[in-house]
Amino acid sequence: MSFKKLHPHLLEVLEHLSIETPTPFQKSSIPVIKSGANAFCIAPNNSGKTTTLLLTTLQKLKCEAAGNAPRAVVLVENKERAMELYRTFLAYTKQTSLRVYVGYKELHIDVQKSEIFEGIDILITTPTNLYKLFLLNGVSTAQLLICSIDDGDFLKQRSEYNAMLAVTQSIRKCQYVLYTEHLTPMLERFEDHFMERAKYIKN
Repeated sequence: MSFKKLHPHLLEVLEHLSIETPTPFQKSSIPVIKSGANAFCIAPNNSGKTTTLLLTTLQKLKCEAAGNAPRAVVLVENKERAMELYRTFLAYTKQTSLRVYVGYKELHIDVQKSEIFEGIDILITTPTNLYKLFLLNGVSTAQLLICSIDDGDFLKQRSEYNAMLAVTQSIRKCQYVLYTEHLTPMLERFEDHFMERAKYIKN
């Protein structure tokens, strides 16, 4: 299998980056995520989880801007990881109209609210920061299509775990994809809360 069933723009980016063949994890995970199912993606480092997150998010958004509210949310552990992912997203989206935004606790919440209000497609942030934005009506989830959790191991932090549960109660309906090296019972309980009928993809 190649990446041939992806959006033409993504195929161009992959060719430019000299990424020709999917990893075994990508072969098994991308079709499941593209189908719209909730998914637990369990695989070790360097198996292609981050690239899978990027490709499936951009595929879901058809590589083009639409509306003003975020259609994709990527939840991460901290500002450092948020900025790292942001830079990677920019490499994949610079020839598109997609608007990628990073929010984090060190940036004043009113600044985040005003910048998000101007219109974004992809929001990268932490669960606690997203919950704070929710409480202050700083972000709408009305158009949200997909929520990806990058390296879910960080959710063992009680504050982030509780914020994750609170956030998902405010989201009407969207696809959830959780990436992790190890699926703990704590993470598995998400299936009871918001990841109904989730598929389990293990590498």
